[in-house]
Amino acid sequence: MAQVEATTERIIAADAETVFDALADYKEVRGKVLTGHFSEYEVREGGDGEGTLVHWKLQATSKRVRDCLLEVTEPTDGQLIEKDRNSSMVTTWTVTPAGEGKSKAVVSTVWNGAAGIGGFFEKAFAPKGLGRIYDELLRNLAAEVEK
Repeated sequence: MAQVEATTERIIAADAETVFDALADYKEVRGKVLTGHFSEYEVREGGDGEGTLVHWKLQATSKRVRDCLLEVTEPTDGQLIEKDRNSSMVTTWTVTPAGEGKSKAVVSTVWNGAAGIGGFFEKAFAPKGLGRIYDELLRNLAAEVEK
């Protein structure tokens, strides 16, 4: 099994604290900025950063749906990590200042890919597909915090 990784970033016209707080707000904001690829969104514990347990289904392709149950931690300032209890998938969100009134949001997801030919295609195509999903999500987040 090869490790598969997808990374996307965006400069957002809002300070890093505002962007991070919005990302960490699973009760109000996160559900609003998710794309149509996400369904069955539910906060099961917490709801604000560290200690949150959140569920969703991610439909990356017409045939591929991941049932995700994510534990959220905040290992350092400006960083959220979502570890999926149902798979090897780990998503790291990092928000840093990027100049006056701006921030850079980076999302990176890694998981253990399939073996064999399926793993080859997964490693070749999944990062681009997930990158498009996260690009749309970051665009939605920017629209939310730039109001």
